[in-house]
Amino acid sequence: MIYLVEDDNSIRELVLYTLNSSGLEAEGFDRPSAFWAALERRSPDLVILDIMLPEEDGLTILKRLRESDENLPVMMLTAKSTEYDKVVGLDSGADDYLAKPFGMMELMARVKALLRRSVRQGEQAGQYSLGRLTLNIAEHTVKVDGENITLTLKEFELLQLLLEHKGMVFSRDQLLNRVWGYAFDGENRTVDVHIRTLRQKLGPCGDYIETVRGVGYKIGGDIT
Repeated sequence: MIYLVEDDNSIRELVLYTLNSSGLEAEGFDRPSAFWAALERRSPDLVILDIMLPEEDGLTILKRLRESDENLPVMMLTAKSTEYDKVVGLDSGADDYLAKPFGMMELMARVKALLRRSVRQGEQAGQYSLGRLTLNIAEHTVKVDGENITLTLKEFELLQLLLEHKGMVFSRDQLLNRVWGYAFDGENRTVDVHIRTLRQKLGPCGDYIETVRGVGYKIGGDIT
């Protein structure tokens, strides 16, 4: 999920259309208050911030974000294009800076680069995050909204596999081979039972695990 905070309606609508048309999930806000409310419900994979905003400016929002999350990718948008403004934005913790007017191809290239970098950093740290859900391989922990969730070994391995391949659909046969090490015989309901239990334990994040009818299961790629 990508959050865009931009009070210019035409720019906001064009950027959202471009992102969503490219297969990414994006939501836009014309005011910071709406953005903060959405952030309480769901954590994004990337935030795109205009600097000049009503209520509070983008740099103030950025500083508040950095106080709670140092790793969340943030791109700044602004009509100001001087070197000083760019330095201020980057020094405040922005990961990238795009001056208006900008082309959609350049925007998409920068967005994808930030998302790729974020995924690599998470994998290197042995941690996967998706919305309100976090799985840490080294610590063997799963958290929802910061609260620990107790999983069995197979439930943990199943969730880890789905998170490592966000958006990829796995058949029951593939899941049994990868997690349990044996083939699906057509009668075994092991996967279905574990998926059901896993969804229950994950509570509000249980819906992240999607059933693809006639195929199998996946974790949404852009809950991001």
